[in-house]
Amino acid sequence: MDTNALMMPVELGVRVFDELDRLFGAGAAEYLVPRAVVDELDALAAGSGEAAKAASVGKDLADRCRVVETNESYADDAVVELAVDGDLAAVVTNDRPLRDRLLSRGVRVVGLRGRNRLGITEP
Repeated sequence: MDTNALMMPVELGVRVFDELDRLFGAGAAEYLVPRAVVDELDALAAGSGEAAKAASVGKDLADRCRVVETNESYADDAVVELAVDGDLAAVVTNDRPLRDRLLSRGVRVVGLRGRNRLGITEP
């Protein structure tokens, strides 16, 4: 899970975990989040406005995930490292440049399809 995936409920009205259960089966997946993503959510939540509110909700959602340490401190790089070095089913992101980086490395990506549903993109 990347930062914007965890912020989707507030920003886009997407019920991320319900959608992932629909795609992969309820309870079928373990959700991982790099430490750098949690740090980014912390920094965003310290601000004000809609992004801070979304990041605060994202921090709460991150509690449903296993936090994983990586060698990267930049969130997108940490997601790529985890995806490439780990044995992941997919990465959840709605960030187009990150999605393209992942797909070019053979990683499946789950992202927004339509207004409030998620779908899988194969590399």
